[in-house]
Formats: sequence, C-alpha cells, structure tokens
Amino acid sequence: MSLSDPVGDTTHFLSDDSEGEEPGARPGQEEESPSGVSVNRARLTVAVLFYINLLNYMDRFTVAGVLPDIENYFGISDGSSGLLQTVFVCSYMLLAPCFGYLGDRYNRKWIMLVGISFWSLVTLASSYTPENSFWALLLTRGLVGVGEASYSTIAPTIIADLYVKEKRTVMLSVFYFAIPVGSGLGYIVGSSVDQLAGDWHWALRVTPGLGLLAVLMLLFVVKEPKRGGVEARPEHQLQRTSWLADMKSLSRNWSFMLSTFGFTAVAFVTGSLALWAPTFLYRAAIFTGEKPPCVSANCDNSDSLYFGIVTCVTGVLGVTSGLLVSRSLRKRTQRADPLVCAAGLLLSAPFLFLAIVFAQTSTVATYVFIFLGETFLSMNWAIVADILLYVVVPTRRSTATAFQIVLSHCLGDAGSPYLIGVVSDSLRKRDSYLWQFRSLQVSLMLCSFVAVVGGGFFLATALFIEGDRNRAENYSPSDDEPIVVPRSGRSTKVPVSSVLI
Repeated sequence: MSLSDPVGDTTHFLSDDSEGEEPGARPGQEEESPSGVSVNRARLTVAVLFYINLLNYMDRFTVAGVLPDIENYFGISDGSSGLLQTVFVCSYMLLAPCFGYLGDRYNRKWIMLVGISFWSLVTLASSYTPENSFWALLLTRGLVGVGEASYSTIAPTIIADLYVKEKRTVMLSVFYFAIPVGSGLGYIVGSSVDQLAGDWHWALRVTPGLGLLAVLMLLFVVKEPKRGGVEARPEHQLQRTSWLADMKSLSRNWSFMLSTFGFTAVAFVTGSLALWAPTFLYRAAIFTGEKPPCVSANCDNSDSLYFGIVTCVTGVLGVTSGLLVSRSLRKRTQRADPLVCAAGLLLSAPFLFLAIVFAQTSTVATYVFIFLGETFLSMNWAIVADILLYVVVPTRRSTATAFQIVLSHCLGDAGSPYLIGVVSDSLRKRDSYLWQFRSLQVSLMLCSFVAVVGGGFFLATALFIEGDRNRAENYSPSDDEPIVVPRSGRSTKVPVSSVLI
C-alpha cells in the first residue's frame, strides 16, 4: 500500500482521522476543543514538540562546537569545513517539499515518528567516521537532513491546529525558544563532551540517545489534531487543492513571499555565525596571544562553550522581547509583526559588524556586541512562523512551510557557511595564523550587509500584511479552482464547479 492510496486497509495509520475518539472513550473525553485534542494534551504536545526541536538544533550545532578538532583531525580547509553545514542544509531543504506535501494530506504524527527515528540512527552512525573518510562524515550529515525535514515542516502546523490568535503566538514562541537554546546547547554539549572524552566523536553520540526518548514521547503523548478545527473552518469546508494550485496561490501571496525573503537573510546570517563564530573567536584569541595555536588532536574549545551560553541567553531574550514588543504594537497597528522583524534585523547588523571588528583588540567588547547582535537577530523566529500561519489557509500550511524552508535555506544557510569558507580561503595570502584570522574576519563582514537587505524585505512585507491576512481569514475556493476529492479510493483532481457542496 503506497501513500498515494490513503483509503485502503492502512488508512488508520495514515489518515487524519486515525486519532479521533478512541474506542470505548467516554463522549467528550478527548473532544474538549474543536481540534479534537484536550487542553492538557495540547499543552503536552507543545512541550514534546519543543523538546524535539531542541534536540534538532543541539545536533545541528554540535559539529560547529568541535569544528577546530574536526579540521585538525581530517586536515581540511575552511571551504571543506563549510561543506559540513551545506550538505546538511541542502538535503534538508530538498526533502522539505516532499514532507510538506505529505503533511498536508496524511497523519503528521506518523511522518514525524519515522523521520526522527531515521535522524537518530544516522546521527549515531556519523560519530564512527574514521580519519581517512571525511566523505563519510559529509554523507551522514547530509542524511541527517532527511529526518529533520520530516519534523520542521510539520510541527508548526500542528501547533496552528491546536491554538489560535494570541495563544498561538505564545505557543509558537515557546516552540521557537528551542532554536537559540538548542543551538547554544549544541555548542556547550559538544565542547564539554569533547573535553571530557578527549575525542570529538563522543560529542555526536549524545543526541541519538535523547532522540529515542523523543520517539517514545511522540508515540504516547502527541495526538493528531483536526486541521482548521480551532478556526471554526474544518477541513471539509477547506477542500485540499492540487499542489500546483497551492504553489500558484502562495506565489501570489506577497506577505508570504516577502517575509520568506526576509527570513532567507536571517538564515544566511545565522547559518554563517553558527558554524564560523566559535572558530573565529578561537582564531582571534590566537591572534591576540590569549591562546596558543592548536597542534594536538584535542583543541581548546572553550570559545564554543562561551558562545553557546551567549546563544542560549540571547535566544531567550530575543524571542521573548520580540513577542512582547509585537503584542504591544498589535494594539496600534496590524503591521506590527513585519515591523518588529525588520527592526530586529536592522539593529543586529551594526552590532555584528562591531563584534567582527573589535575581535582583534578586545575579547570583552566582542562578546558584548555578539550578545546585542544575536538578541536582535532572535526577535523574529516565532513572529515569522506566525505570519506564515495567519496569511495561509490551513490546508496549505505544510506546503507553505516547506516552500519557505526550501527558499530560505537555498539562498540562505545552504550556501553561506561554504561561501564564507571559500571567501576566507581566497583572501588568505599566506598559511599563517595572522591570515587565518584576517581572511575569516573580512569574509564574515558579509553578514551585516545581508542583515540590512533582509530588514528591507520585512519593511516591504508590512505594506501587504493586512490585505493578505484578511484574504486568508475569509478564503473560499473559487469556481474554477481544482480540488482533490476521493473517487474509488483514489485522489482525483476536478474543478470545484463539478462538485456538489
């Protein structure tokens, strides 16, 4: 039985109705809200999704936390080091549309279960890479993106089907706290385990064990909610259209497209800093004479630890401040969300630039400017997701999330770590510690320029946000819009005008 045939004997595993009221349950036991999920279970669901998102970002940035060791172990250049992040993001973004398509049509819980199990196994396999097989590390890091794509495209849409309006914004903020906190924990856990074990391979063996716990929690706690139920617009009133119709509609949604380009700038900056900031800080310490060069297999990764702590704190402050400022401004204007996102990027640009410049003279000043820059950069994480969810109708949200992932990563952090590494290699005139620092310093300045461009896209989003939100809230299929209806157990595309509703 294939996924293209959702009406067969296996429907109870894949269909959206597979987790309705359980046999023998008392009427109303799990129907305390239109989503079909009780209030307590909805909160537990958000907690489980937060935990899994935390693990995703821990794993993603554990490699960055031990990057000097990896470079020394394999004897690779900055360009090759950048590929570690690039192959992961490329795999992640190429598969996101597939999981977005499935997430809009089949049971999202089971899709995530399979993806997270696969991610955990591949992550564990990557920790056994031998010294002469850098290609194997690249391959396994690429496969990790398969599992993460199955989760990141779907989890926000589940939260969207559990809560609306202010509650949805709050729960999305809780969910997206996992991005900076998980990223920071990745640096902290990676560098700490590396120092304790004396081997960077052990740093990659922490998250797979925690991933097993995530699978069990997802299996026994999370329940599939009804799409659009909490918005008083259940699925049978919002017919699923074809994938091409979905993409056409999304491409004409200016708020969605412009905010996606703005988020692409965020992805470019965060992807570059995530991989290169600890290494840059380490090279700056060598340049200023605060640390000796790394000549052994176990380098000093204390900068990864400090950067991880800063990332955790700034992430919490940034997401919280973004939420509070946005909620306050919404009382005055419906354009508050894109304006807050624009302000965050435009304010982060000068502080990140100053952090890069001051690295050669003052470590304290560098960390202060990084703290401010990352705080402003983190203001938009939850807000961008909320924008997508209220300008896109429920039956297209997974597809929209997948498209945003593809575009933002393709033009953002899929290439930015590699680009920064290649530019650094090209600027290096000699293979000395001075030029290792200088070349990376100049190449990282590109991040500030990209942040300013991203702020411009969010300012443009503010021009269209009110109209696009109203259209999504009052959406009804047009007479000629093709929908997908079951016929003889198969999906068939027909015009709306040919179906009696």
